[in-house]
Amino acid sequence: MREIVFDTETTGFDPGLNGGDRMVEIGCIEMIDRVETGRTYHCYFNPQKAMPQGAFEVHGLSDQFLSDKPLFAAKAQELVEFLGDANLVAHNASFDFKFLNAELEWAGVKPISYDRMVDTLAIARSKHPGAQASLDALCTRYGVDRSQRVKHGALLDAELLTQVYIELTGGRQIGLGLDNDVKGDGAESSTGSMNAYAANRIFREPRRFRPSDDELAAHGEFIKAIDNPAWHKLAAHHRLANASETVPPINKN
Repeated sequence: MREIVFDTETTGFDPGLNGGDRMVEIGCIEMIDRVETGRTYHCYFNPQKAMPQGAFEVHGLSDQFLSDKPLFAAKAQELVEFLGDANLVAHNASFDFKFLNAELEWAGVKPISYDRMVDTLAIARSKHPGAQASLDALCTRYGVDRSQRVKHGALLDAELLTQVYIELTGGRQIGLGLDNDVKGDGAESSTGSMNAYAANRIFREPRRFRPSDDELAAHGEFIKAIDNPAWHKLAAHHRLANASETVPPINKN
């Protein structure tokens, strides 16, 4: 199964062609069967508007840095081809989808169906109810190194999210395919390997856990030494119960 983990950086929170916010960066990581393939897509975009100070403090992308970057429309088709028909994984995915689809529409490209959206924020809240679910918090929970994350960056955040997503969905053991044959020259199916192990396993007689005669004799002597044992009282109680409907209470003293 092919999936794309992605993240965006923007000029704000509300996309809009006429004076609204724009996407300025996107970073994508390709995965197949929850394993990174090494293919990525990363691009900066000129938003054609001044960068608000608040947004700059988050991602550090200045007007000067973005001034010579391409417009989104010039890269839209290239991006869509990389995304293909894969499911798209993002943290608080509705935010990223909102900007991605707004930019695609302005570029005259068909927007992406929300059916393809996988939201790791929703997964984290379901798996760890009541716990903090930010990307930083999840990196801490799962031991993902985020020491290089001085500021937000789309590709770096996508790389961190990829590791978090793997942990959220079963960890590195997912997709081992124990029920599927491994195909290839000289390869043996996992089922075949297990059957071979069972056939060659050394058989050992089951252990018999039974007390020896000496242990039984010692136990009998120990029981005899107990003064007025409780089970004698219980046995007498049962005898009376069988002989009469009126049963005196057991004397615990």
